[in-house]
Amino acid sequence: MPGLKIDLHTHSTASDGTTPPELLVREALDSGLDALALTDHDTTSGWDAAAEALPVGLRLVRGAEISCSRNGISLHLLAYLFDPAYAPLADRMRELRESRVNRAEQMVRMLVADGVPVTWEQVRLLADGTVGRPHIAQALVQSGLVESVADAFTPEWIGTHGRYWGAKLELDVVEAIGLVEEAGGVAVFAHPGASSRGRTVGDDVIVEMAAAGLVGLEVDHPDHTPEARAHLNRLAQELGLLTTGSSDFHGRNKTVALGAHLTSEDAYGAILARASGLDVL
Repeated sequence: MPGLKIDLHTHSTASDGTTPPELLVREALDSGLDALALTDHDTTSGWDAAAEALPVGLRLVRGAEISCSRNGISLHLLAYLFDPAYAPLADRMRELRESRVNRAEQMVRMLVADGVPVTWEQVRLLADGTVGRPHIAQALVQSGLVESVADAFTPEWIGTHGRYWGAKLELDVVEAIGLVEEAGGVAVFAHPGASSRGRTVGDDVIVEMAAAGLVGLEVDHPDHTPEARAHLNRLAQELGLLTTGSSDFHGRNKTVALGAHLTSEDAYGAILARASGLDVL
């Protein structure tokens, strides 16, 4: 008998995905998933719509992907089943969202100053939720300046430290892990070996994160090479961390399908057992 199909990292229009949360849960069931985590960037605004539309046969893990850094290197923390009313974490997430908007406005101003035909209103209309770089990329596609969203994430455009890139607020990851734990949630390091995205932290930082309360590493991810997965599996075993897998689904913004990588039932059960902030739906 086949096991449960569990995808613990997806995005909706509440952040930088292209699928509304109410449709995402339906697509997840149609794709054969048994459990789905909705983990939009720095926001919980898609939770209610996903919960209200949740079809019979699908479990929903409410979560978020939190923007963090350590030693000047950006990284992301997947937070599952935390209490959204826990003020210290909610306040910090609000600050992250505000920073995202300010950063996007700054990037659009830089583009406009160079005569690039995009507008802030255009970008805001493309964003159903929190504004992010993908919405600026969509505006560049819309204006015929690049062929795809991926083509916009280059040094010539809005790639990290590119011509029209701007920095945003990021929480120290040790602080973020502590806040997630205090809110009754479970923290997993998102795509820790995704070197194609830019600089990654060393194993010493992951050791620090584990000591601070990190529960797991997202090992099976579309941006991880086989070598990275093997290394992360070994490190997780040494540190006593769970390993998870997911699609990091973004809809049309990426070609990865729901369920492209999956989390084991054992890891899923351990996450649910450890969480005290919320129950799975």
